[in-house]
Formats: sequence, structure tokens, C-alpha cells
Amino acid sequence: MFYKFFKYFLVFLCLSACCENESNQYEQTIDEHWTFKNVEDVGWLPATVPGSVHTDLITNKIIEDPFYRINEDTLQWIDKKDWEYRKTFTIPNNILEKEHVQLHFEGLDTYANIYLNDSLVLKANNMFLGWQVPCKPLLKEGVNVLRIVLESPIKIGLKKRERLGYELPNAVNDQSEKGGVGKKQVAVFSRKPGYHFGWDWGPRLVTSGIWKQVKVVAWDTAKLTDVFIHQKKLDETEASLIAEIEIKASKDFQADIEILIDSTRKINKEITLKKGVNNLEIPITIHSPELWWTNGLGNQKLYTIETIIKENNTIIDAVSKRVGLRTIEVIQKKDDLGKSFYFELNGAPVFMKGANYIPQDVFLNRVSKADYERIIKAAVESNFNMIRVWGGGIYEKDIFYDLCDAYGILVWQDFMFACAMYPGNDAFLDNVKKEAEYNVKRLRQHPSIALWCGDNEILTAWNNWGWIDQVTKSQGEAVKNRIWKAYEDVFHDILPNTVNKYDRDRLYWSSSPSSGFGTLDSLTAGDYHYWKVWSNKEPFSKYNEVIPRFMSEYGFQSFPEFESVKKYTEEQDWDIYSEVMKSHQRSSVGNENIEYYMLQNYKKPKDFESFLYVGQLLQAKGITTAIEAHRRNMPYCMGSLYWQFNDCWPAASWSSMDYYGNWKALQYGVKEAFKPTSVIPFQKGDSLEVYVVSDELKNQNAILSLKALDFNGKVLFNEEKVISIKSNSSTLYFSEDISNIVKKKLLKKSLIHIELIGEENTEIDDNVFYFTEPKDLKLTNPNVSFNCIKKDDTTFEITMNSNILAKNVCLRSDVKGRFSQNFKDILPAKNYKILFYSEGKDITIDAFKNSLKIMSLFDSF
Repeated sequence: MFYKFFKYFLVFLCLSACCENESNQYEQTIDEHWTFKNVEDVGWLPATVPGSVHTDLITNKIIEDPFYRINEDTLQWIDKKDWEYRKTFTIPNNILEKEHVQLHFEGLDTYANIYLNDSLVLKANNMFLGWQVPCKPLLKEGVNVLRIVLESPIKIGLKKRERLGYELPNAVNDQSEKGGVGKKQVAVFSRKPGYHFGWDWGPRLVTSGIWKQVKVVAWDTAKLTDVFIHQKKLDETEASLIAEIEIKASKDFQADIEILIDSTRKINKEITLKKGVNNLEIPITIHSPELWWTNGLGNQKLYTIETIIKENNTIIDAVSKRVGLRTIEVIQKKDDLGKSFYFELNGAPVFMKGANYIPQDVFLNRVSKADYERIIKAAVESNFNMIRVWGGGIYEKDIFYDLCDAYGILVWQDFMFACAMYPGNDAFLDNVKKEAEYNVKRLRQHPSIALWCGDNEILTAWNNWGWIDQVTKSQGEAVKNRIWKAYEDVFHDILPNTVNKYDRDRLYWSSSPSSGFGTLDSLTAGDYHYWKVWSNKEPFSKYNEVIPRFMSEYGFQSFPEFESVKKYTEEQDWDIYSEVMKSHQRSSVGNENIEYYMLQNYKKPKDFESFLYVGQLLQAKGITTAIEAHRRNMPYCMGSLYWQFNDCWPAASWSSMDYYGNWKALQYGVKEAFKPTSVIPFQKGDSLEVYVVSDELKNQNAILSLKALDFNGKVLFNEEKVISIKSNSSTLYFSEDISNIVKKKLLKKSLIHIELIGEENTEIDDNVFYFTEPKDLKLTNPNVSFNCIKKDDTTFEITMNSNILAKNVCLRSDVKGRFSQNFKDILPAKNYKILFYSEGKDITIDAFKNSLKIMSLFDSF
């Protein structure tokens, strides 16, 4: 805590010194007292910046909540209008005397014409870029007026589509018909998030706005325009780094460069700066470096390296970077079965555990720092070590990557292209080149960035989804070739060359899924997306058969919990086939598929609330089956990233956490399935096999205990064995014919409880195995009892037990907070301790206990 305070104190001192001296830096954020209007209107309304047109319309009560019931349908007019934002501001008089004054726009959505005092200074056309505009000649003493006219992305998109002269194939995630423009999809023509135009888990709400901060920045003499701490060599004894520094100077002069490492070590260098852009390299050596590790494998040491320019001992500019020292490689070596694909961190192979991440809201300004902290902490608690930032969303805000750095979550970073072919004209390609350079340079310092991936599913779609034939038959061979050339220009030229130039030590992976650069996906090489469970109604058991080298996408849907559904529905909507529930389900086969799989695995739920509960159990059952299969098959398979972690609105989807941040059964399930050391039972034919999987980097000794029990707790089989768990491995430790464990007539009313006991009798992991599907289990009504104590101001401990098996016990509370475990099987005569983390401090034990609701699978039918 002191370290963090001290770092910010140093930065404060630097900035204070700058503000006191006329020759130094000045920065003013312009974020208050904006107004906005439809350009066709006369009256102005209050606006929020950063923000969006939709959220400003909501705040001013012009429109209703777009997420409530089917309000979305009535709001499609918004994206066809042009909107104007206005702000008057003053800056201190002495700032006008500075040599350079700029307006910085960190994010504009998307087609923005910027006027300063009625002079056009910028025409922005890319939501993923930051913009810097020299403005000194146009500024004046006193009041200045800044206007931003946001042109309709739909109207511009339609013009670009018409000018292109041919059709681009896409996966029809762009819900253009809902938007009132027929089958004229326009998402690919704008460098803006694809999911804003709709997806099979999201609404169509095409935003405009000023989505990041606006600043006035002024400086004299020189400015640090880029600092990159490039790691050249790393071993146990020494880290060799190069500070690659870009300085823009307004004159020739002698300067001092000072580099501080964790505020304790200083490097000084005298240099001569020439007027214009100067590039220099300064070597840095750190002895006995502390390495950066992923969650679960070690600490996340981040060195603070500050670069300071001085003239005559006066600070001109300073930049601070947080640097994690680690090596990361994607190992692709030929073997007897194909080619490996795994991440090696600091020389150790690491099985990647995590999920695909989408933006947390359609309206990005509503995602707070607390929201980012909550979701990354959920990833950490769920034993993730990787998140894939998917290509139909955004290059996330800096805070996202800062948190991944701090908590040890690696990022598979897609460029923002997904499920469609894109234009190839010069203006589009030039825009993409600027976008790629800007974001690679912005994010490359983060140790959490594991690789750069060109696109999501485009290579697969072009070759396997019928697009080649579709284009050739309808538009001819020449158009087909032109579309493919555009693909190669972006994904085989611009993007790899950008990564190679600005972040040369990281892998560029051209498309996900694929087995190599420009090569189609395969189970024996590269990464893989598997969707036949869900799309083709293959059974969950197929997850045990389809094992790739790295599974970067697979998934199964569920609904949010009942309390979440209540927030966007009315009682009349409480049927999965009601108009509202279908509207909040964007997969064309979604609700039907959930019901189909449910009846294959579970008894028909008795009511709507029970259906939501069982649907979550179903999702957890499917995905944890896949996770266990992937981990069981390491090192052949070395990654499992399910689809998807979160939601951008309240809906049925593949998420493990709903839009409101509530953990579904799946999130609790993956927390268990991704434990560093896991015991995994698996039925192979007539035999029961038990594997132990370890991500640990050292061996450990344990006791493996197996007990077969009937649902009343009677022991039918008992075996213990001392085992040595190999580091970073999956090992089979038990195999026995099921008939030697439990008699056939007892299979529907018995289970096997497997425990892994470590030193001092501590439980490393446990798992429960059933011999049949949940619908065939002979469950009876359990008597679940519990007691509560208050551990501290925000934490309650619940002790639970049951007289007989209580399957999938779900705890709910009206108190805002979260349980440490949920949806657990409570075995007879065994005590379970579960924590509840309250978001409030003034909750009494009685109030909390009275708020608790308990439901088990038996209660659902």
C-alpha cells in the first residue's frame, strides 16, 4: 500500500512541478457541463462525457430503458440521426503562451466532425483510435466553444456499402432487418464494435458518442511521445532491458534523461536533442529479477520504471510504466500426433484455463472501474489464468489490462475483426493500419498480453461456411478474388507487419481457429472452436471425444437467475417462449436447444423459476464435462477457454456470469473444475477411471480416497491409496470395473465421492461421480439444515448438512453479495462450510439468515 502511495506521490510531485513552471506540461480534462441535441432540433439537453447518445437520452427521460422487455425495438431510429455535442471552456491565459497546445480525444464513436470556435479541426472515423489535434492558433482568451457532430454510422455505412459495388459475405450477426434497413448489413464498413450491430447474444443498439476522455494538453520544449521498455534477455541472475524512447522537441538543446526503477535506482544520461522527433535507446539492467507469473503459479511482480526529461534540472516531461519481467512463447513442435500448441511461461508449460470475454455493456461508458475490478477478481477466484478478448468487441480500456497485469491473467488479444469479410479499398486499409499501430503500441508494455490474433473465425467461415461458392456463383470469380485479396492485405500483411515492427517478441496468430498462418483449423495443431455440442445437438459426451491441442471456443447457454430475469420482464413474460423472453434470446435455436438438452439430462421442471435453475445446472454440467476432458488429456491439449465469461445486456446466453454480475451455476462449476490440482473421475466403457491433474510446478504427495455411497450415506465401497502427484501433468491413478464397486441395481441411487487429501489432512479437492444422468437418479426429499455465524463486517459463514443426498443445493439471498460455493451436492452426514461475502456492512445475522432461500434438484420437479 505504501509503495503504491509513494509511486502516485512521485507522479503528483512531477505534475505539480510542471504546472508551476511555464516551460512544462499542462493537462486539462474537459468532462463537465456538456450539452447535446439531435442536429435537427433547436433545444440543448445536458450530456455526460464520456458517454453515449443512448445513455444521455435515457438520463433526460427521452427514451425508456432499452434493455427492459422489448423497448429495444422502438429505439432503432436513434442510429439514423446525426447528433451534436457542445462544450464551452476556458483555459488559463498563460497556457496560450505555450509552444504546443493540443486537443486529445481518447475515443470517439465513430464518425465525428470536431469544430473548435467554428473551425473544423478533425474528421474522425475510427472508434478504436485516439486522436491528437494541434489547436493553439484557434484558441482564444476567455470562452472557447468545442462542438462535436456525430454522423449516423448507419447512413455512412449504407453509402460505403453502395460505393463498394459488390456484396461481402458475413455470418448475419448484423441484425439489419431489426434496424429497419432490410438485409443491408453495414457493420463491416465502420471501424466500430461489431456487437453494437447485434450478435447471437446481444441486442442491436448502434451507439454514437464521446466514449473516452477529452483533454487539452500543452507543452514547451519537448515531450515524451512514446516509451517502451523492451525486454532483451531474462534469466535468474539478470534482466537486460532497453528503454526505447521517442521525444518530440521544439528546439535543439542539451537534456538529461533520468530513469528511475522502483524509485530506488537511478540511471542518468546526458543527450543532445534535435528539433523534431528524436529516438534513443537506453540500456537498463536489473539484477536478480523477480519474475511475473500467472494466477496460481507465483507472484505478479511489476517494476515501476519512470522516464524523466530535464533541462537545467527542471522536469520537462515524465512517463511511468509498469513492467512485468517474464518470457512467454507459444510452443509449436511436431510430434507423433501433429504439432503442439501451448504457452510456455518463464520456461514452464502452462495449461491455459479461462474464458472468452466480451464488452461488459452495450453502452461502454456505463462500465465502471468497480465493474472491471469485479470481473477480473472473479476470473482470479475462478482459477483462470487467461482471458480471450474477442474480436467483435473493443480493444479494452487501459484499466482492464492493468488489472490483468496485477492479478496474473494472460490475455489472448484479438484484433477487432469477426465473422465477416471486410472491404479492401485503400481508405479502409489505411484506417486499419493506423488502428493496429495505435493499439499495439498502447498495449505492448503489458506483461498480460500473451499473443495477438488477427481475427475471429473469418478464415474458417470463408473456407467452410460456403462463402466461396456463394460469392463465386452470385458475383463471379473476380469478386471472389478481390474479397480474398482484401483478407490477405489485412490479416497476412498489415497486422503481422505491425506486430513484427512494434511488438516483435510476441506471436501473431493470423486467425482463430487455425492450425497455422493462413491454415485451416485441425484437432492435431493450433487452436480449435467446437460447436457441434449446441449447434448440432451432439450430446455432452462428445466433449470427451473431440480433443484439440488448444480449445479456444466452445459453449452452452443458460438463462440468468430468476431475480435477474425479473429486472427486465413482467410476470406475464415468464415463459421461455414469450415474446419478451425470445427477444432476450438472440440465438435462433437458443430456447429450443436448452429445452432439448434439458429433457435429455433432467426431468421436466415444474415451473418457470425451476426451469431457470435447472437450465443453469445443465450449462454447468456440459461445460465442466468439457473442461475435465481437456485437462484430463494434457499435455496433448493445453488450453480450455469456454464461451463466454460475461454479458453485455440481460439475456439468455452462453455466459457464466449474468449482466448484473451474478454468478451462474457454471461460474461456480468452473471455479471447481479449474482448481490448480483436480481429481477427475471418468467412465470409460464399463470402468471407472480417476485422474489427478496438477498445474503446480512441483510434485506433491497425497491420499486418494474413494467411497461409494447410497443416497442415505451407507458406504458400499471404500478404498484409499497414497499417491505422488506429478507436477504439471495428468495421471491416471485408479481404474476399476464399475460392477466391482456398486451392484447394478444400485446404480441409480448411489454415487462415488472422491477426495484428494494433502498434508495435515487438508482437502486439496473432491468430486462426486454418478452412474447415470440426473433425470434417472432416485432422489428423495432431503432435510437440509444450516447455521450462520458472522465472521466479520461483510462475511458470513454458513454451515450446512443434510440427512440424505441433497443434489445441487442452490443458496439465494436478498442481501447483495456472493457465495464462495453454490449449487453443491450435499452428501449425507457431512458438514459443509460456505462463505457469503456481503456488499453491505450493517447486515445482522438474523437478517441474513432470514433472507436465505435453499433449493435442491428434488425441489425442481
